[in-house]
Amino acid sequence: MRSLRSRAAAAVLRLFAARPAAAAVLCAFMGLPAVVASAAPAGAAAVQVAKYDFEDGTAQGWGPRGDGVEVGATSDAAHSGSRSLLTSGRTATWHGASISPPFEKGVTYQVTAYARMVSGEPSSTIALTMQRTPDGGDTTYERVAAATVTDAGWVELSGTYSFGADSTGLQLYAESSEATGKYYIDDIVITSDTDPSRSGLSTDFETGTAQGWSPRASASLTPSTEAAHGGTRSLAVTNRSATWDGPAISVLGKMAKGSKYTLSAWVRLGPDTTAGDLGLSIERRTNGTPSYERVAAPKAVPAGQWVQLTGTYTLAHDVDFLSVYVESGDGTFPFYLDDFTLTYVEPKPIQTGIPSLKDEVPFTLGAAISRAQTLGEHGDLLLKHFGGITPGNDLKWDATEPREGEFGFAEGDYLVNYAVQHGLTFRGHTLAWHSQTPDWVFKDGDRDLTSSAQDRALLLKRLENHVKTLVGRYKGKIAVWDVVNEVIDENQPDGLRRSKWFQITGLDFIRTAFRVAHETDPAAKLFINDYNTEFPRKRQALYDLVKKLKAEGVPIDGVGHQLHLNIEQPPASEVEATIERFATLKLDQQVTELDVSVYPDFVSTYDEVPAEVLAEQGYRYKELFDVFRRHRAQLSSVTVWGLADDDTWLSTFPITRLNAPLPFDDELQAKPAYWGIADPAKLPPLVRGLEAPAATPKVDGKRDLEWDLLPDVPVARVGQVSAGFQARSSATWLYVLAEARDPSDDRGDRVTFTVDGTPYAVRRDGGHPRGVDAAVKKTAGGYRVEARLPIGTDVAVAVTDASGGSQTSWTGKVTATPAVKLTTAPRREPVVDGIADPAWAAAPEIRTATWLQGTSGATARVRALWSGGTLYLLAKVADPTLSEQPANPWEQDSVEFFVNPGNGKTRGYGDDDGQYRISFSGRTSVGGPLDPAGIEGNLKAAAKTVSGGYVIEAAVKLPTITPADGTLLGFDVQVNDATGAARTSAVTWSDATGQGYRDTSHWGVLQLRR
Repeated sequence: MRSLRSRAAAAVLRLFAARPAAAAVLCAFMGLPAVVASAAPAGAAAVQVAKYDFEDGTAQGWGPRGDGVEVGATSDAAHSGSRSLLTSGRTATWHGASISPPFEKGVTYQVTAYARMVSGEPSSTIALTMQRTPDGGDTTYERVAAATVTDAGWVELSGTYSFGADSTGLQLYAESSEATGKYYIDDIVITSDTDPSRSGLSTDFETGTAQGWSPRASASLTPSTEAAHGGTRSLAVTNRSATWDGPAISVLGKMAKGSKYTLSAWVRLGPDTTAGDLGLSIERRTNGTPSYERVAAPKAVPAGQWVQLTGTYTLAHDVDFLSVYVESGDGTFPFYLDDFTLTYVEPKPIQTGIPSLKDEVPFTLGAAISRAQTLGEHGDLLLKHFGGITPGNDLKWDATEPREGEFGFAEGDYLVNYAVQHGLTFRGHTLAWHSQTPDWVFKDGDRDLTSSAQDRALLLKRLENHVKTLVGRYKGKIAVWDVVNEVIDENQPDGLRRSKWFQITGLDFIRTAFRVAHETDPAAKLFINDYNTEFPRKRQALYDLVKKLKAEGVPIDGVGHQLHLNIEQPPASEVEATIERFATLKLDQQVTELDVSVYPDFVSTYDEVPAEVLAEQGYRYKELFDVFRRHRAQLSSVTVWGLADDDTWLSTFPITRLNAPLPFDDELQAKPAYWGIADPAKLPPLVRGLEAPAATPKVDGKRDLEWDLLPDVPVARVGQVSAGFQARSSATWLYVLAEARDPSDDRGDRVTFTVDGTPYAVRRDGGHPRGVDAAVKKTAGGYRVEARLPIGTDVAVAVTDASGGSQTSWTGKVTATPAVKLTTAPRREPVVDGIADPAWAAAPEIRTATWLQGTSGATARVRALWSGGTLYLLAKVADPTLSEQPANPWEQDSVEFFVNPGNGKTRGYGDDDGQYRISFSGRTSVGGPLDPAGIEGNLKAAAKTVSGGYVIEAAVKLPTITPADGTLLGFDVQVNDATGAARTSAVTWSDATGQGYRDTSHWGVLQLRR
């Protein structure tokens, strides 16, 4: 949303630009039909489309028609209430007040208004007239209503109107036969025989016209038969002058405030355009002030293909202008538009017979919202289930102070007042952040600020003014503020983000923001807020910063944990460890931005989220809220980042895809995620999956290397009991391992494995059924159980705390798979130059032989070494024919090394997991994590072509771990083989799924050795 260009408003042509010739206007008074269509059928229910009473002191969208004309609300006279609209400064009969009406083809409208001449003005015929331009025709001026008006009293103007041809440039205006007469109009009411806000809108261009679409600036719109998504025609868009310049269509009156709509359009790149992104947006204006909102973020449109742009939109404001337009992410390339639809979404009533979430938790439960979520069914859902709100964007710097000293609080005031009115708590989000802060904040004129004393003082002064203004405005209404947001970068030596704030002021911007906020509102609770605090390195970096600042006396009252999670990672135990860690600082804690993506990675997509995934998400919410409830003494609030799935930032981040991260679905109905919070007993049964790689570990209670090749599957904590679980398989046996965590040592504590319906209980003291091979070892805080059981597929593991009476369990299907591949890397330091020096002889060799594409082609012999914090890799590739012709780097002749420093074996990439690609010519590229740029500096590589192939040497830094003897890394290698312009084969060492570029769970293991 923030990328939409506000300067577009200056270039958008019209509202009131039309200037009809005098002769045409005279026709309006000399014989033009007073009624263009018949009245609504008898008995038809009239629907109010618009009402203008000017009681708010504004012109409510009416503007001047004609040079020198002045139009404005006045209290000098009124038909009802205390205000009307005064029109003055006229010098021609057609001069007056005008508005772009919410009229559509085929609908009959009843228009009623009241008019009165200003005192002392002569009587005049005042008319309401419609101007429109039929597609392919000349502009017409059609009388709607007229009457003789004097200054003695108010006179009613009333008439009906409809039109039957696709038209543009609709304008409803008031004019007078007295060229200079001044007059008032008031209580203008428009009704229709149908509800246009529910009837939808569609254009397919099969009429050979633009069907109401018009250019936003200089773009040319031409109905075309050169391409079509459906039928034989589309709209060709050419000669664009800017990314936002293109086709727009008025939807004023087609959307009702508080109602939800689905918008869809099909687009295709124009001739000679090979690539481009296109998106769908809304422009709305209130009293002439424009705002821009994204419906469908720009997405890639492959050449020669039709791509659908679709999204939902809820109108949350009173508007006098509303249009939908297509824009590009970058560039001014031509494109085609076809089959646009706007569809009213009939709301489902919210479920009133289910528990209110806010009553089911021992802390404040909040939701991040915008104005739209306070209206209609969304507002009903909000007030039933939540006790607090956070504005998603409306109090950020770009929304409140876009230019220095020019503050805007319309949205903030609305939400704060709404919260006060309904007894909701309010989190102020956020005062200082590196993102969504206007460029001017870090500039002095055109010059970038530096860390000089003068510039530092200027920046801190701006920060002080901003904080004082916002906190002061809402003193007593906003009880909690996110004072600074996302200041940690755990990859920096000191753990601090190198934002412009930090580069110019160091930590002083944090100190200043907290100091000024506290001085301005001493009663407000002041928080530092960040994401990924559930990961150990970031957790520690934030902890160290907060501890340091508190020791200095900085008035930090609490720590906010965002918790943008997914259905798999990180484990709930890490969230709990974070809360426990910060509890030692004796500060309040809040979960500030909770959501749970249905995807474990950054690239997968669903056309429809499977029911089993939604069930898994429900259990994930249960585990998380179990943690939150256990720590109610340290946690005062939990806020979910959104109200329902119909409006979530994850629909466009990190890519545009269907996502469903919240407790309520697109129709505001409760999901399994809701029941995971409110009543887990109502969750659907969940059968998980677990792979059991081939192995025959010794059953002695010791955790040998075989078990360490994979991480334990977490078994969620219940009471004081939790566990980790793994399995291995042979032809006849299932080997199982359970790491039980139970601080109370009771003889009756036990782990029960159930295989294909047969239970096998192993007690903490080692007791187990006769004939079962099992062993138990004491561990810190619990005990370890190993067992060998008859092979089976339906498996459950239950850990029982005999003294506490609690039990945690895991149920799933176990699948036998090939053994986890393992190799080693001796400690040596080679020279990375593409030439295999003698150091490599110490490393064992592995070979790529797992075919992903094809059954023959280029292969590699691979070795690994390590030294200090660097992993060294060598690949000797057999490939007699080399090519870099394919457009994509992964299709060219190349080697890819996959490195997972923590050996997490997750279904998605972590921030330090990497896919490092080197082509035969030495060109490098990286992939994997959300931000590949964060790891690209880890790679150094060299390539040499040799007879029959090429040699790759690479050095990969491992800054997130401390490598040592015995360290295990997730690892794989892939060879891509190109023939001409296409990849013809791909082969790996370990992963046979072909998903290694987004999933680390099937990579092999590399063990570092001295």
